[in-house]
Amino acid sequence: MSKRLYVGNLPFDASTEDIRAAFEAHGTVHDVSLMTDRDTGRSRGFCFVEMDEEGARAAIAGLDSKDFGGRDLKVSEARERQGGRGRR
Repeated sequence: MSKRLYVGNLPFDASTEDIRAAFEAHGTVHDVSLMTDRDTGRSRGFCFVEMDEEGARAAIAGLDSKDFGGRDLKVSEARERQGGRGRR
């Protein structure tokens, strides 16, 4: 079974390949979804990484609060969205 992780405080120039490489050091990465601004296409500074359960635990322990491109990452298990504040 896989886990979805929230990764925040990303450098705005981080690519999905950079993120995948950092997380693959801890386990199998199934998907990286980098969130971008609808209007500009620029990174919003966070993403979601889907990994196997064991790798997800290792990634949280190994990467949370660690430097990545000059910023300290925030890595945690993703939670379901609450409410419907997003634009459609």
